Amino acid sequence: MNRKLLHTPEGVRDIYDGECNDMLYIQKKINEKFKSFGFKDIITPTFEFFDVFADDLSDTSARELYKFFDKEGNTLALRPDFTPSMARCVSKYFLESDEPVRICYSGNTFLNTSNLQGKLKESTEMGVELMKDDSVYADAEMITLMVEALQSSGLNDFQISIGDAGYYKGICEEAGIDDETEREIRELIAGKNIFAAESLMIEKNVPVKYRDMLVKVSDFRGAADALDEAAELVDNDRSRKVLERLGELYEVLKLYRVEKYVSFDLGMISMNNYYTGVIFNAYTYGVGDAIARGGRYDNLLGKFGKDAPAIGFMIVIDDLLSALHRQNVQIVKEADCKVVTYTEENYIQKLGEAQKLRNEGFNVVLTRE
Repeated sequence: MNRKLLHTPEGVRDIYDGECNDMLYIQKKINEKFKSFGFKDIITPTFEFFDVFADDLSDTSARELYKFFDKEGNTLALRPDFTPSMARCVSKYFLESDEPVRICYSGNTFLNTSNLQGKLKESTEMGVELMKDDSVYADAEMITLMVEALQSSGLNDFQISIGDAGYYKGICEEAGIDDETEREIRELIAGKNIFAAESLMIEKNVPVKYRDMLVKVSDFRGAADALDEAAELVDNDRSRKVLERLGELYEVLKLYRVEKYVSFDLGMISMNNYYTGVIFNAYTYGVGDAIARGGRYDNLLGKFGKDAPAIGFMIVIDDLLSALHRQNVQIVKEADCKVVTYTEENYIQKLGEAQKLRNEGFNVVLTRE
């Protein structure tokens, strides 16, 4: 026997026994929370045409997709991210009415990264998307739902960092930085590689004033007063409007009474190209990366032919589960099975007992003595 066949490839894993119970339980609780806010389930294909995802990823991310071909020669890809699939689906089926669209999903994503750093190549995600509502109230509702969804899993010690790439982009526009250079700088700042970002700006002849401003963006983090400090740095309208909206958002979050879970970080710049407004990530101890991510992407649906504002977020269930285990959060366990044993002589009687118990709601194993 080839013993290699007993093992999974690098970056994927089997989930079984207690961990499988825990994962299914927290998925159930999170889905119930999504439903309580009026979101409805949707299922999209595991793979799509490559072009559904390609334009919305950085060049590095696009190279890390699992790609293959169908019989007609079309390039397909396993989904690395649910949001483009959701935008495609909603554009096709749900944009005829003026009513907001609320959908939620659960499934696996796939990313063939070579730099795993302990990350999985196949991850389980759950998320929500709210389409056709561009208001600050929609932003606040989604951040609040993220807070309550994490709480529903049993997690209570976490923080939501809120930013908006528009603040950074406003500085880039004021500095006259072209789109390609802006994207390169954004990827470096998003990766916290400030030295490389400074070197690139020097190479591209970005004036010292704006180099300093872009590097300083990462300093504006913390409570709401960080927004006041950030306002003192800029003169352009785009950056100032971003700060005004973030201030309004904070006031609405206080109405939801979730302000203790939020802080601001204007240096939080996503590498996903489709985000156009507020972005927000959830962090907790025991996990090295964000366990949930979200943001506003008002231009993405237009790629599929119908413009509409949108905002959403997703929770990485694998990382959330790791955090819960490392923080010793007790998760409700599935009830133990009752065991009914039988012999050939009493099989009919014991089968009846097992069926009766199952009808009463018990889990029952019928096994031979």
